[in-house]
Amino acid sequence: MSLKKACAIAGVAESRLGVVPDSTVLTLQAEAFAAALADAGLEKSDVDGILVSGAWGRLPQLQIAEYLGVQPSYADSTSVGGASFEFHLGHAAAAIQAGLCKVAVILYGSTQRSKQDKYIFQIRNDLGYQYEAPYGLPTPVGAYALAASRHFAEYGTTSEQLADLAVSTRAWAGLNPKAYRRDPLTRDEVLDSGMIASPLHRLDCCLFTDGGGAVVVVSPDVARTLDKPPVWLLGQGESLSHAQISEMPDLTVTPAAKSGKRAFAMAGVTHDQIDVTEIYDSFTITVLLTLESLGFCKPGEGGAFLANGRTGPGGEFPLNTNGGGLSYCHPGQYGIFLIIEAVRQLRGECDARQVADAVIALISGTGGVLSSNSTCILGVE
Repeated sequence: MSLKKACAIAGVAESRLGVVPDSTVLTLQAEAFAAALADAGLEKSDVDGILVSGAWGRLPQLQIAEYLGVQPSYADSTSVGGASFEFHLGHAAAAIQAGLCKVAVILYGSTQRSKQDKYIFQIRNDLGYQYEAPYGLPTPVGAYALAASRHFAEYGTTSEQLADLAVSTRAWAGLNPKAYRRDPLTRDEVLDSGMIASPLHRLDCCLFTDGGGAVVVVSPDVARTLDKPPVWLLGQGESLSHAQISEMPDLTVTPAAKSGKRAFAMAGVTHDQIDVTEIYDSFTITVLLTLESLGFCKPGEGGAFLANGRTGPGGEFPLNTNGGGLSYCHPGQYGIFLIIEAVRQLRGECDARQVADAVIALISGTGGVLSSNSTCILGVE
């Protein structure tokens, strides 16, 4: 079954971002929910689907529905880390196609910065992590560092090449008034920022912020009644690989290799038709591995692909145009913000950072420790 044009995205919004000490997980989601519905031109009473992820409550989908005052006929709480929201987009499309709902809202919120909530490190007590934690592997950065080390050893990739991605991403953030860090960044500053887990430096790592986001997904018949042009889901694929990094089949190939093929086949587009790309950047190495796995470059060529500003403003491959998790925001699970930025780019709403004539966007969400991936291809045609 194809999900091509089974749904459209009608509204997107963030909550307040950065450091928001007077908020809660629920209030940030409510802010984004209200703003995204207003962006879509819809009312709360129109919502009959809720999709939510996060480790902030015992039963998050029940708590958020109660807090928002909605009683959806469809709910999904798929939780695969930061990629959850790209999975949700495919699941919302399937539910709409099956007639289970017409207006579904994908939600996320986190106050990890203000509350200094480092819940992700608590997973050391869970099942398979008992085989890694006793050896001192810091999660998740240590896992990504292992993958980077393998890529460096196998292909000769360098810290300078990864630093160039951080510099280009910061340049995009400089054009985004909502970005948490906007000051220009140099390669030397990345390399001098201190080693966190070799070979990853501090500025190879994502931010630690508060924030929330919402995406309104609607049926085709609803989309055609709204004022703003619909942004269609053209293709979507998802894949799971492993839970612990020690069980990853190949440290240089991510689940995007499978999800990407499915998404491109469903959309019926080729790599050279993608105008703007939003890839989960929990760490610089995440982007490099994802680009190779998606087929934008060959295995081992990711370092050269990212070097010398190619992905920054004015470069030939616009990537992470809001400033990414590295410089814009990263409240624990970042994937929903990839969708928000892709939609805004396709609508032409990005002002100084707008990619000219963007009509097709690719989103790649990664979760866990390179464990899950969903690729989504969006278009305005």
